Amino acid sequence: FRFLLTTSYYELSVQNWFSLHRLQLLYNHSVLATFNATRIYAPASYSFHCDHVSSLQRYDALLIPSSANDVSKLWEVTFIDFQIQGFNIQEGHFAYAKDCASFFSPAILMGLVMSLILLLVLAYALHMLIHLKSLDRHYECKASPAYFAQMKDNDMGDEKEPLRSSGNESYELRNQQFSKIYI
Repeated sequence: FRFLLTTSYYELSVQNWFSLHRLQLLYNHSVLATFNATRIYAPASYSFHCDHVSSLQRYDALLIPSSANDVSKLWEVTFIDFQIQGFNIQEGHFAYAKDCASFFSPAILMGLVMSLILLLVLAYALHMLIHLKSLDRHYECKASPAYFAQMKDNDMGDEKEPLRSSGNESYELRNQQFSKIYI
């Protein structure tokens, strides 16, 4: 196997990055097959790690045959638990690895959707609490105005008694049954 790696400086990240451009299969110093590598890159001070680097579609095909007429179409290459670091190797150990897993797996995406739904429910609940009207300034329950059912004229004579005053006629109810309710 021959791995062709390159390094380049990116101003946006302010560091060097390496990438695997090509994988060649060699036998007796002659090239049998050539694969172009895609999405295999990491900062130069890191290593690159992936569970499967393969030419097969079921493993997301990070290795693509270099041409349609090439012999590489006949080959199926799969590396399991693949890790590579081309530059800045210290003491024969891999540096921290940049993994090939994507940031938006189905589980992460579902978690984000559920968080958004819960956030909307919380916002609605807070909106309802803000617009809640209190019954009184001191949170006492005010009694509603008394409601008296329509009485017949003959019963009204029993219920009211004239009050003595200076020329104005007023009436007072004999049976006053009111109660205050505190919650």
